[in-house]
Amino acid sequence: MSKVKVGIIGLGEVAQIIHLPILQALSDRYEIAALCDISPSLVAWAGERFGVSNLYTDAHELVRQEDLDAVFVLNSDEYHAEHAIAALRAGKHVLIEKPMTLTVSDADALIAARDAAGVHVMVGYMRRYAPAFAKACEELASLGPIQYARIRDIIGQNAMIIEQSSVVQRFADIPQEAVDDRRARAKRMVDEAVGDAPQPIRNSYRLLAGLNSHDLSAMRELLGMPKRVVSASHWNDGYYIAATFEFDGYCATFETGVDFQRRFDAHIEVFGKSKQMRLQYDTPYIRHLPTTLRIAETIGDAYEESVHRPTFKDPYTVELERFYEVVAQGAAPKTTPEDYKQDLALFRMICDALLRNYTSVPQEGERG
Repeated sequence: MSKVKVGIIGLGEVAQIIHLPILQALSDRYEIAALCDISPSLVAWAGERFGVSNLYTDAHELVRQEDLDAVFVLNSDEYHAEHAIAALRAGKHVLIEKPMTLTVSDADALIAARDAAGVHVMVGYMRRYAPAFAKACEELASLGPIQYARIRDIIGQNAMIIEQSSVVQRFADIPQEAVDDRRARAKRMVDEAVGDAPQPIRNSYRLLAGLNSHDLSAMRELLGMPKRVVSASHWNDGYYIAATFEFDGYCATFETGVDFQRRFDAHIEVFGKSKQMRLQYDTPYIRHLPTTLRIAETIGDAYEESVHRPTFKDPYTVELERFYEVVAQGAAPKTTPEDYKQDLALFRMICDALLRNYTSVPQEGERG
């Protein structure tokens, strides 16, 4: 296979800023062969902008295009499972943006469809493909017994960064029934995931599945799955979260929230007895801002610090280079649906810990 023919479902900001330009840059490996979005005007614009003639407003029609090798599922997460499964049943490989699904049942259905089709699914966890992340995984053993770890993602609204760095096309022609359907799907899926939980916990679940799936997935590859969530709290209607995870011999803290600062602070920091490392990410919406690994170490009387930047190549590019190897060369993806299911389990563990705070507070009429 010389070039992988790709169909794109969802032409929003991540597709316009990231995936489509990278696919063009990797034109020796990829051909953009079909585009789909529920906005007719956006599909028409993208078709002209990227020179694609096969245009759809129905994802199920796109996946039936016979010459496609792979489908990118980049649309709203409430539709990820349905459209990925449709692509798999049509025999296409799938790259699916996070969150892969919002429920375990959808994840299981997607895995079954993949296995029946004999193709691959790769989850778009680009942070785990960053060369600095790979170096952090290699360096971990040199820290000795881990004493503590911190996982942090405090960022400004993505729009605040995008409006200064990119031009994103948006059109006001999305059918109202599609808006209503998306809202209804979201409610059903969160109902299934967390049950009859208070609204702030439901909000926290969406934050975890959206923004924090990146952080927790990278944490798992680096440190493993926590044994338990010791405690968790949230505030601001559930859109700020702090939690403590128990690992073998140490604990890690996790903190996240979204504000109105024009900055992006996402990092994982791991502390050994005399050495520590900090993996620092920047916003993915400005490509080629480097992911760095900072190492600090005490050796005898000396304290030394170093910064490692393996490359300016952005993690999304490395990820799509890997996906080409998966489709064209039969390589195994590391960010699989089975791997993603561990994130769903961890989201639920955090929400269960949050719910304990609600059930432990006396209700009106129970206070002495």
